[in-house]
Amino acid sequence: MVKQERAARTRAALVKAAAAEFDRNGYDGTSLARVSKAAGISMGALTFHFSSKGALADTVQEEGRALMRAALKQATSRPAPALQTVVTVSLALTGLVEEDIVARSAVRLVRERSEADFWTDIWLPTVRRLLEEASAHGQLRDDALAADVAALAEILTAGAEAHVRRLLDTGTRHGSATAQLERAWRLALAGVCAPAGAGKVPAAMARAQSQGPETGAMPCFAGCEHDGDEGGLGSR
Repeated sequence: MVKQERAARTRAALVKAAAAEFDRNGYDGTSLARVSKAAGISMGALTFHFSSKGALADTVQEEGRALMRAALKQATSRPAPALQTVVTVSLALTGLVEEDIVARSAVRLVRERSEADFWTDIWLPTVRRLLEEASAHGQLRDDALAADVAALAEILTAGAEAHVRRLLDTGTRHGSATAQLERAWRLALAGVCAPAGAGKVPAAMARAQSQGPETGAMPCFAGCEHDGDEGGLGSR
């Protein structure tokens, strides 16, 4: 049992060190020797757990996938209007990439290793389903097609991930990609929410933003409600 626990700790330390190296230097710029040194673990112990750099990168990506699926599950578990949940998903995933080095490294690895883009494959189908639901419940403008709003969500969220990378690469200490994304969603929602409440969306967003991201509060989008209409934001 003691040996198993020690092996598990060693493996976890190697994955964390590898994620940091991949995140900082990319796949091509990372070597097993660098990971070994960063983790403070011998090369022999490293190769016992991971036979190659590719195997180590695969593990980082697998753990990144698990983190993103967990974030998606949590973001969609709370009862909320479909349109609000789309924004919650977008902000939650961006926050994860901004704060968790394994998740962020996994996104970079997929891009550099020319694999299928699991970053969007994990969450985009759920966003599309939610937006179809939002459309059916009258939460979107008549001319705002669910497919177009899904494309908007993909662009905003992918752009926020790129913004995270730019902040890291330039060493910028101020600003938050998640906060920037929240402001972008505030502007976007004014154009896609059903007309009855589109003008109130910024105020709803401002109330949520004033609570701070650490509270877990997300925009309530009260402005998109249709009073007395069961197709409004209050019905899912």
